[in-house]
Amino acid sequence: MKAISTTKAPGAIGPYSQAIKAGDFVYTSGQLPINPSTGAFPEGGIKEQTRQALQNVKAILEEAGVTMNQVVKTTVFLADMNDFADMNSIYAEFFSEPYPARSAVAVKTLPKGAMVEIEVIASVA
Repeated sequence: MKAISTTKAPGAIGPYSQAIKAGDFVYTSGQLPINPSTGAFPEGGIKEQTRQALQNVKAILEEAGVTMNQVVKTTVFLADMNDFADMNSIYAEFFSEPYPARSAVAVKTLPKGAMVEIEVIASVA
C-alpha cells in the first residue's frame, strides 16, 4: 500500500491521504472543488465546482501514474440533486467510453459548504 500526494490538488486536512495505491487500484479521497493555488472554490456554480473537483482528481491520478481513462468507478456527492444535469454535463467532458460505473447521491451538506465532492477508483493495470 502506498500513499499518493501532490501539490496540484488540495492537501489532506485531516488524518487521510489524497489517494492510496493498493494492488492494481488507486482509491482517491473525495475531492472538493478547492483550487489548490488559492485554497478557494472557483467562482460560479455547480459547473465550475464540478470542473475543479475533477481537475483535482485528475492531478492525483497523474501523480499515481494513471489517467482518467483508467477510472473504473466514481462516486459523486451533491448538496442538491437539482444540480445533477449541470454536474453531468461537465462530468462528461472528463470521461469517454467505456464510461466508469458511477453512483450519484444527494447529501445534506458537504465540507466547507461545497456543492459537489467526487471520489474515484482507478485501475493501474
